[in-house]
Amino acid sequence: MENVITYSPAYTLVPTFECFNRCAYCNFRVDPGQNDWMSIATATEKLSALQDQNTNHDVIELLMLAGEVHPHSPKRAAWFQRIYDLCELALQMGFLPHTNVGPLSPEEMAQMKQVNVSMGLMLEQLTPKLLSTVHANAPSKHPKVRVQQLELAGKLQIPFTTGLLLGVGESQDDWRDSLTEIDRIHAQYHHIQEVILQPYQPGQTQAEIIPACQGETLLQAVKIAREILSADITIQIPPNLVRSQGALIACIDSGARDLGGIGPIDEVNPDYHHRDRTYLQQLLQAHGWTLQKRLPIYPKYDSWLSEKLTSAVEKWRTHVRT
Repeated sequence: MENVITYSPAYTLVPTFECFNRCAYCNFRVDPGQNDWMSIATATEKLSALQDQNTNHDVIELLMLAGEVHPHSPKRAAWFQRIYDLCELALQMGFLPHTNVGPLSPEEMAQMKQVNVSMGLMLEQLTPKLLSTVHANAPSKHPKVRVQQLELAGKLQIPFTTGLLLGVGESQDDWRDSLTEIDRIHAQYHHIQEVILQPYQPGQTQAEIIPACQGETLLQAVKIAREILSADITIQIPPNLVRSQGALIACIDSGARDLGGIGPIDEVNPDYHHRDRTYLQQLLQAHGWTLQKRLPIYPKYDSWLSEKLTSAVEKWRTHVRT
């Protein structure tokens, strides 16, 4: 298994792009009230089309990705219910939901566990200095809020993905602090499947122009992450945000072992399209690596699932080895 690089065949549903945070680098959000929420009927139509095209198991993970409604907004309950209902629909139609919609309350997270095989939330960076720069208008990006969410996921035994956003004003010492905190939490709860190292790449709608995070910076982050993180945490890099083949292979040679969810579009970074999977397979093979599909939950966490979710996962385990 040492020469295997994994990825999750995924499709993203976005219930809403509206978000009360205003991160300076964001190319995803729209202002609250300026976006119609995805209906159950529209989602059913989209997922039905995926079922018809899924003869080669090209979609396993249903990534639920949404902008955030303020915790005290009168729309919060409806927002949460829509996300929950869409996850339940995805399960009924044979997909495995993975939700990343910002911080949730303990009650919300416990409910969401019922219809998700795994969940995620980026820590981004532990340093508070970003609260006066790129996160000055993003209350839910407060490091304490993010850390609490990682700890809550552990207490609830939710297989979890987190990660760092690179190149938004932080230092290498900040990376070390963030990675050390992630590893500390994992050592207590043993629930973190993957840590994403996401290099910032500029889009067309961000509030501030921030230079792109270069491949050499990402490579250094991979080396530091592999040094700090426990061996059972997989390092993930998004291949569409790594602009050169050489940088991608260098990161893999230095310890990255997963390419994340690969689907038709990266909704967070829509200007950066995923490379063709056949192309990625050929590129990796040329350097001694094999590209392999995986589920959005690693096998060692299957026992944490409810009977309903276990049944859904077992159907996919017959097709995918990890």
